[in-house]
Amino acid sequence: MLVTMKEMLADAREKRYAVPGFDVSNYDMIKAVMDVCEEERSPALFMCLKPDLQSRGINFITAMLKEAAKAYTVPVCIHLDHATDFADIRQAIDFGFTSVMYDGSVLPFDQNAANTKQVCDYAHARGVSVEAELGHVGDGIAGTSDGKHEDAAATDHPEDSLTDPKDVERFIEITDVDALAVAVGTVHGVYRGTPKLRLDRLEQIDRISRKPLVLHGGSGTPDDQIRQAIALGICKINIFSEVLNALNSGLKEKLNSIENLSMWPVFVYEDAQARMREVVRHKIRTFGSAGRV
Repeated sequence: MLVTMKEMLADAREKRYAVPGFDVSNYDMIKAVMDVCEEERSPALFMCLKPDLQSRGINFITAMLKEAAKAYTVPVCIHLDHATDFADIRQAIDFGFTSVMYDGSVLPFDQNAANTKQVCDYAHARGVSVEAELGHVGDGIAGTSDGKHEDAAATDHPEDSLTDPKDVERFIEITDVDALAVAVGTVHGVYRGTPKLRLDRLEQIDRISRKPLVLHGGSGTPDDQIRQAIALGICKINIFSEVLNALNSGLKEKLNSIENLSMWPVFVYEDAQARMREVVRHKIRTFGSAGRV
């Protein structure tokens, strides 16, 4: 059953758990997430990034996810992640995405709010929910979150990139966004060190926001900090790098161990599938979304 992100997160906000949002790029990632969500009775929130939707990619991924929603019994949301171009958002909605994220986080507040409102007006008229980002969650492929190594300026979050609690209420009033991604100390990608979430700031934001809050950069964030963030209002947590690492490491080891390179793909992907399923199951149980369906 296809549902919107707004529908999913309403229950999560009321009951103080988080729905994992898994970025997926191919059939094997979709299958790993969908199978475990079904087994764990967790909502399935699939996210797609622009590189995987280019050319005919959107046709294939959307078709797979729509069919998965019919074949399984847990609710499924199809979400466009980190879109910066209105044309991409319109295309995703036309193809049947039930949720989109507009990312204007690098823009000045007024421009981010104005663009987000435009997206919300278009999406809401078509029954599609919208996530936006206030503050900026940077890339952390080479980063930590404590700013204590030589690459910190390029990868970490200076204080002025964090979400300002004073901006939250005004942004929501202007845009009527359905969920708000906040910058409280995570980064996208892979950490070199251990992130330290600004839970004090998150607590302030949660008191102000009347909309569900989203945490980007969930991969690599310690479980204890994740649980604290959920208790302070986080209802959706994005995961990509950990699943991607499970997929690629499983494939790498399998391909390095076999001599017959004409082996069927279903057997080549066995180890990768098992590793991805382990990551997905751990996230579902840690975030508290197991048994919610």
